[in-house]
Amino acid sequence: MADIITLEAQARDRVGKGAARATRRAGLVPAVIYGDKKEPVTISLDPKPLSRAFQRGGFMAHLVDLKLDGATHRTLPRDVQLHPVTDEILHVDFVRVGAGTRTHVNVTVVFENQDKSPGLKRGGVLNIVRHEVELICAADAIPERLVVDVSGYEIGDSIHISAVTLPAGATPAIADRDFTVATIAPPTVRGEEAAAATPAG
Repeated sequence: MADIITLEAQARDRVGKGAARATRRAGLVPAVIYGDKKEPVTISLDPKPLSRAFQRGGFMAHLVDLKLDGATHRTLPRDVQLHPVTDEILHVDFVRVGAGTRTHVNVTVVFENQDKSPGLKRGGVLNIVRHEVELICAADAIPERLVVDVSGYEIGDSIHISAVTLPAGATPAIADRDFTVATIAPPTVRGEEAAAATPAG
């Protein structure tokens, strides 16, 4: 299961664009907690720990415990707005998750044992079709990553989602087909090498 991120939050009394700008001028990031049939709660966050959590990757697939006025709100990030130039975080939406909540989440795919793939050892190229796979799973059992074992695959082989071991209770969001995650493509020949290999005349 992916690690749970913990962030300290402060309550915000005012809502709207003006209030959000005032929060940013104060050096904080405006955010909102909603969902689970409860009233939305507007909060502000310290940008430093928030940015560290965001930049380490997979932020949208991690549970986030927001500590607010002695209470803990267990959430999932649902939307992060970034400044178009600086990539500074401008606003975050968090959705509450309760016990047994199932959610759609994109999970990073990693490929292991590439040195044990006959196709790759013969010069084939790992063509990654999906760097992430959308899963439906329990919010408290989101995997850190999906591992694809490429040992044994030859040039021309395709690796489908059915070959990937999913966590218990998790299913692909695309349920109607056995979609391709990666292929082992033939070796690529650069143009200059191809020209050199072509007989003159």
